[in-house]
Amino acid sequence: MSELTAIYYIWRRELIRFYRSKSRIIGSLGMPFFFLAIIGTGMGSVVQVANGSYLDFMTPGILSMVVLFGSIFSGVTVIMDRQFGFLKETMVAPVNRTSIVIGKALGGATTAVIQGMLMLGIAMLLGAHIEIVDLLPAMALMFIVSVMFVSLGIAIASTMEDMHGFQLVMNFLVMPMFFLSGALFPLNMAPELIRWLSYIDPMTYVVEASRYLLVGYSTMPIEMSGGVIGIFLIVSVTLATWLFNRIES
Repeated sequence: MSELTAIYYIWRRELIRFYRSKSRIIGSLGMPFFFLAIIGTGMGSVVQVANGSYLDFMTPGILSMVVLFGSIFSGVTVIMDRQFGFLKETMVAPVNRTSIVIGKALGGATTAVIQGMLMLGIAMLLGAHIEIVDLLPAMALMFIVSVMFVSLGIAIASTMEDMHGFQLVMNFLVMPMFFLSGALFPLNMAPELIRWLSYIDPMTYVVEASRYLLVGYSTMPIEMSGGVIGIFLIVSVTLATWLFNRIES
């Protein structure tokens, strides 16, 4: 079996698993819909932003949240496969373990992009002003960010055997990353301590890049956001590959 063939089948398996889990698709859009429909439309007359409406301001942040949650929780499939014995069969196959990581990362990223596009459709129905021409670069950014966070999820899952423990660790990590990213409020209006914490949060640069592509403005240069995302992508993929290779078959 060639490495590309192995990557393809692992990627395909992740898509089939996602398609068959209808509750996962609906559940992944529940909280984002609540944020957009209740907070985005209800707080629009209270919260003032520099450009456009508050719903327009929130949409890139909520999109980033969907991608973050959908991607990083894909790492739980490593623990599920380990518990059901599929991971052992995969790891003794005559393929490089790096190919397994790549296949899982691409599969998780593809499903996260699908969730993100569904969320964008909901946002547009609620009144967010998103230009069709901006969707293609937004999809490219979503895919890159998804690979980054799926890899982070795989890295963490590779060190754990308990699914419940993984969920707790992810919640402890994911929620602060989201709330410190400026997805729900302009960072220039935040207290100084929150601003400094947001600068070490990779989600901040994801939100700012998404806001630049979808809305047309950002509090950070797009070059800075892209550079930080690129560095974190390399680090997370490298870490996922290294930790996954350390799993005992």
